[in-house]
Amino acid sequence: MDKYNDLKQIASKLRISIIEMLQEAKSGHPGGSLSACEILTALYFKEMRVDPNNPQWPDRDRFVLSKGHGAPVLYAALAEKGFFPKEELMSLRKIDSMLQGHPDMKDTPGVDMTTGSLGQGLAAANGMALAGKLDNKDYRVYALIGDGEAQEGIIWEAAMCAAHYKLDNLTVFLDHNGLQIDGFNRDVMNIEPIDEKFKAFGWHVINIDGHSFEEIFAALEEAKKTKGKPTMIIAKTVKGKGVSFMENQVGWHGKAPSQEEAKKALDEIGGVVND
Repeated sequence: MDKYNDLKQIASKLRISIIEMLQEAKSGHPGGSLSACEILTALYFKEMRVDPNNPQWPDRDRFVLSKGHGAPVLYAALAEKGFFPKEELMSLRKIDSMLQGHPDMKDTPGVDMTTGSLGQGLAAANGMALAGKLDNKDYRVYALIGDGEAQEGIIWEAAMCAAHYKLDNLTVFLDHNGLQIDGFNRDVMNIEPIDEKFKAFGWHVINIDGHSFEEIFAALEEAKKTKGKPTMIIAKTVKGKGVSFMENQVGWHGKAPSQEEAKKALDEIGGVVND
């Protein structure tokens, strides 16, 4: 029996929620939300110490979605975990909804940082990790950045800062799907060799398949054992993962599916999403 079967089922549920809420909202970002489902599933349903009944628990682990336009995958995970009713997902991007186009820590239970301006989330995660050190807390801080986002200067300022302060309680995932709003990273602004760059900035770097739970959890264990430096997990992913006509297609960066496209996508996702 596949020991990750339950988590694969949850990742499928997240993908279903993403498609449903975007079709209802008629706007949003499917590609980079679908690519991060295994990462968010691993964090919220096994790795992170969180309490849906006490979202502001001081000793909780923190998560910062630095690529804030990927909010649908975060909302799907929070709802599935029980931070708020799943029915709320259908209010995505509507006036007065708690679920706006980018995460808002003031209005949405379980959101630890308001994000959207690309690059700033990693700096905020640094602050949380440094605060934990200063307060002698044992919580860990996790963040997710995008590879288009890695073109932002503030990412590299934050990278220097995290290494300087030896933030070994900080683990960051790079959702390395190779695409951004205007095309392939390599064509817009090449970020390679991204692993060597973070190593040069003083990070411990791990390369994984971002859709493999086995590799995700192995990397998380390695990160927890790494002392004196932050960890960057470069997760190779597929933009639009799980929906064949969205996979590796730049046009699905920020376009909601029609009702017909949503039905086709949901038919494909069906049950378990394989590694």
